[in-house]
Amino acid sequence: MDLHLPFHMKWYWPADGYRIPEISTYFDQERIFTDFQRMAVNIRRTNKVLERSIANGAAYTLNLSGTFLDQCPWDPEVLNSFKELTDTGNVSFAASTYYHSLSALYPDLTDFKEQVWMHMKKVSELFGVTPLAFVNPELMISGNTGGVLKKLGLKCMIAEGAKNLLHADVPSRVYSDDMPTLLRHIDLSEDISKRFCDKSWEEYPLIADKFASWIERIEGDVITLYLDYGSIAWNESKAGGMFQFLADLPLSLEERGISMIKPEDAVSRFDKVKLDTLKTESAARYGMESLLGNHAQHFYLKELEIIGQELREHPDASDNPHMRHMFGYLQQSDIFLDMNTVNITGYERAVNNLSILSDFRRAILEGSA
Repeated sequence: MDLHLPFHMKWYWPADGYRIPEISTYFDQERIFTDFQRMAVNIRRTNKVLERSIANGAAYTLNLSGTFLDQCPWDPEVLNSFKELTDTGNVSFAASTYYHSLSALYPDLTDFKEQVWMHMKKVSELFGVTPLAFVNPELMISGNTGGVLKKLGLKCMIAEGAKNLLHADVPSRVYSDDMPTLLRHIDLSEDISKRFCDKSWEEYPLIADKFASWIERIEGDVITLYLDYGSIAWNESKAGGMFQFLADLPLSLEERGISMIKPEDAVSRFDKVKLDTLKTESAARYGMESLLGNHAQHFYLKELEIIGQELREHPDASDNPHMRHMFGYLQQSDIFLDMNTVNITGYERAVNNLSILSDFRRAILEGSA
């Protein structure tokens, strides 16, 4: 399950003479706080439901972004609810890039390695467990990051089960080229996340027994479901039944001899099937074009690579944790999604986001951090 709350960028125009870069200069703190407060209630409710589900035999891996964890001090009870889940023994935490960034796409993987390690360290400090599975933002898979992940002690990764990786096959194995990989079953995942409350859907209402029967008919070793955390409470509020579905699902699966296990357990239990496309193809949730489908998105990515190098070359900025945090927040995958021209404001967002990035770079080069 994925839980990421972004640091939203402001609509920005540089003031005369510019300013010293601060979080409030580039990011909409009021909106960030309001979104967190609204989500906090639903997170606590969802975690109570997951406890019931775990008591019935479920196991979950949670991918909590670093930007979300940075917001948790605003409501300590939210963090406590995750600690209570950890105490069940059937919850693990995935590693990711701390700032929900696309740093796996940089030619130099230094920043990628630092962010993954930073996220692993944060999770360990908060919950007393070491992540063993890795998830890129937007379930992206691209480039040769397996060596870096192995050196960090990670055992597997979860990625999008896109057609260009599998062609006509259903993702139901532990796949491997370099790093053992579990691919999301898109249809079954979105049956829960997106279609659950759709009363026009031919399978509505979705109950645990029906869903378990679909899984039973699939040949293979393992089915990977990957859900957005927020979709659980949202579906419950729209149509009801989601909380009961999660509580009943492990029981319905158990009746059919199917167990819910964590990714690292699947990797150790099942044989790996070689899949060469993991090295030659890229994939992401809803397509790589959603992240890098236009010139502005590519240009923004290239600017991040340049700024990362310049930041390392300017000790005053590089040694400033405040500047490094801001640079991290400027790398969020949400920034790329906002610039997607499918969005009505995609063009305006691109101009705005590149203006912010340009001003941040100016601050580094001028030593005004």
